Amino acid sequence: MTNFGRFDLNLLRVLDALLSEGSTVGAGRQLGMSQPAVSAALGRLRHALGDPLFVRQGQGLVPTSFAAGLEVPLRSVLDGLENVLAGPGEFDPREARLDFKLSGTDFFATMLMPQLGARVQQEAPGVRLQLVDLVPDHYVEALERQNIDIALLPDQNFPGWIAQEPLFRAEFAVIAREGHPMLTAAGVTPGDVIPMDLFCALDHVLCSPDGRFHGLGDAALARKGFSRRVVMSVPVFEGVLQVVAASDMIALFPRVLAEHRAPGSGIAVYVPPFVVPPPLLCMIWHSRHNNAPAHLWLRGRIREILAPLCMRSGAGETG
Repeated sequence: MTNFGRFDLNLLRVLDALLSEGSTVGAGRQLGMSQPAVSAALGRLRHALGDPLFVRQGQGLVPTSFAAGLEVPLRSVLDGLENVLAGPGEFDPREARLDFKLSGTDFFATMLMPQLGARVQQEAPGVRLQLVDLVPDHYVEALERQNIDIALLPDQNFPGWIAQEPLFRAEFAVIAREGHPMLTAAGVTPGDVIPMDLFCALDHVLCSPDGRFHGLGDAALARKGFSRRVVMSVPVFEGVLQVVAASDMIALFPRVLAEHRAPGSGIAVYVPPFVVPPPLLCMIWHSRHNNAPAHLWLRGRIREILAPLCMRSGAGETG
């Protein structure tokens, strides 16, 4: 059993960095230590904890089961200690040197990141932003492990330790290529409601990160006794737009993104023949960051940029 009274707590920072980086070189870079110093600290950790902690695999280090089990609670302890010692403090974006990682679909690559990048470049030139693909089934793990700071995704039953803020409801339109022959022949012009029989007769392409061939619209159609034929799925909205512009397929598509991308893209925007329940998009984060000044600043900027989408879609409502 470890003698906690004689344990060097600085070693916990080394262990956390090794778990995060998977190498002594990377851990040293993160901590500002030399590689030999990190290796020596790892030796002391192994002796103190009575476990090898890591085994070498190729050029990296793989944690033992014992070490892997320490990763999340250790990160939580260190975060809590940092907050206790630092207090709320002040955040000066002009002097900040921070990295933030966001997770969301390519909807946010178009509707958020250009404006957020311009705002951050002006207000906080030392802050770096990264948007990574949203992996719906792994967002909890990513937040726990601090792989991401903020996720942007539809509302669902989140664990109690996740904090959330509703952003907007994503209403849907139909997109088709300009001059679509069947829509033109039927006398349907951009902005019109597409008749149900024509909507169901046309081939559809679906945005589906996990490759499924059904989405929100299918359940709404089924309740009315109809179905559509989805012949293609692609993982990103931009891919849907490109497929539609180059073919006779149509797609249910977020309305604000469709209206934003329609000019010059070769697509036209129509009204679906039924109501697609608009999902509520939320911003979520680990509650340990609730009062962190830098995190509050970033969440405020995201909220300000997405506020116009709330007004255009009636998004702030949760009913």
